[in-house]
Amino acid sequence: MLVLPDPTDLDQVKDGYVRALLARRFNEMAQEDFTFEELGEFLLIEPGDTVAAIEDQGRIWVTRSPFNDVRYGEAGFAPCFETLEAHPGHCFEMVHILNDSGYGVIVIVPDKPGMDDELLRFCREYATPTPDVIAA
Repeated sequence: MLVLPDPTDLDQVKDGYVRALLARRFNEMAQEDFTFEELGEFLLIEPGDTVAAIEDQGRIWVTRSPFNDVRYGEAGFAPCFETLEAHPGHCFEMVHILNDSGYGVIVIVPDKPGMDDELLRFCREYATPTPDVIAA
């Protein structure tokens, strides 16, 4: 998992589409009257990363609930993200806002082999297609 708190490490992102998406999001954040540190961070998920590791690193809930013991796939489960968008053929973009200041953790999940199966099922089930067009 690549943790990207600011755009200085974008050269580590190998996928051109994902790099362009992250550059756009950092540019959008730069328009705000806050520092990147105040606004949040990006987690770029890599093959082999587990849902548990993502939840721990991001301090977020993906397949479990902060309110009860119900997990993804069980009756009564409700996801806790703010938005989850599909960038068809490329990745999923999941936004979690953690507090009233607007601090967020944005999880980028590439839609490719080697990603956690449960995470991809979750994303495919809950994501809505994005209207964004990103030129890689």
